[in-house]
Amino acid sequence: MKYSNLVERLQGKRTAAWEIHHAAQQAFNKGEDVIILSVGDPDFATPEVIVDRAVSALREGDTHYADVVGRAPLRAAIARDHVQQTGNQGIDENNVIVVAGAQNGLFATSLCLCEAGDEIVVPEPMYLTYEASVRVTGATLVPVAVDPAKAFHLDCDALEAAITPRTKAIFFATPCNPTGVVMPRPDLERIAALAKKHDLWIVSDEVYADLTFDREHVSIASLDGMAERTVTIGSLSKSHAMPGWRVGWVIGPKTLVEHLGRLALCMLYGLPGFIQQAAMTALENRPQIVADMREIYRRRRDIVFDRLRDVPGLHCLLPEAGMFMMVDVTGTGLSAYDFSWQLFRAQGVSVLDASAFGETAAGFVRLGFVLDEARLAEACDRIATFVASIRR
Repeated sequence: MKYSNLVERLQGKRTAAWEIHHAAQQAFNKGEDVIILSVGDPDFATPEVIVDRAVSALREGDTHYADVVGRAPLRAAIARDHVQQTGNQGIDENNVIVVAGAQNGLFATSLCLCEAGDEIVVPEPMYLTYEASVRVTGATLVPVAVDPAKAFHLDCDALEAAITPRTKAIFFATPCNPTGVVMPRPDLERIAALAKKHDLWIVSDEVYADLTFDREHVSIASLDGMAERTVTIGSLSKSHAMPGWRVGWVIGPKTLVEHLGRLALCMLYGLPGFIQQAAMTALENRPQIVADMREIYRRRRDIVFDRLRDVPGLHCLLPEAGMFMMVDVTGTGLSAYDFSWQLFRAQGVSVLDASAFGETAAGFVRLGFVLDEARLAEACDRIATFVASIRR
């Protein structure tokens, strides 16, 4: 039997990168002493106030079909937050669709914007599913290398050079997974000028916007003339420790939201009502929850950086946001792939070979601040022990 070639477009090195994480998860499930730093799923539970709202909604019988695009009060709350962040007073609930996680929102947006013959410019390192989301439409992803020597900050000249008459959109994440880079305003202004000059869409993945440490997050949709050509992707997964709840959203022009609604009707048929109620509570309590999460990740980042920065053979880049750190392992004499697998087999610590996020990141591994401080410190000690053993 034959399958559609669309399925083949979803495969590749970027999706295969999860193999080490799956191996670590299997070892953990067997009771082995492993420390999993290879996925962005934090160890702490969703805040109790959110869980209580979901439980109450379940007991009240909110288990029937809900609005496919998301209930109006939830969409209005997301729009209000966006207006506060960007100053775009023209945004309301009709510019918002609630989706099952940010990845689903990105995938659906790609289906609405891209088609065969288009080129989509994406700075790399990029999140693993970007390529599949673009390729499935028949469009071509055009990666733009970002120099690790500049801490993975964007080279705007290289971005401009990648634009051709076939370019349809620029996709990027700020703050970025995996690098933790927050795009400064001048870079966003340069991208905005390019988008207006070449009549391009901008898809801005802002899932980690609430978890910035050292640089203010700026949404490109807040810049003059950009709201009508910008698609903003958001989520509660990281900022509220809700990855398993699958609450995300897309903010964009109303016509795009209408198109996304038709896709949602065919694919998901909306989030469960009790989850939408929990999401409302998450937004109502956002200031305190986000402040707490940000401080936890800041402490964890500092612990990992301080313990690994002086390990001979490693070079750590201090992230400006998020829950990940990039570590250059070329000084060990191993490739990132060999380093990650040998580390896992020798010390039971799983990290990701960051080259899966783009060849720009070859030689780097990505590790997550997803465990408590004591466990992270132990992971760092194991990594240091491993590095010392191979250097001997």
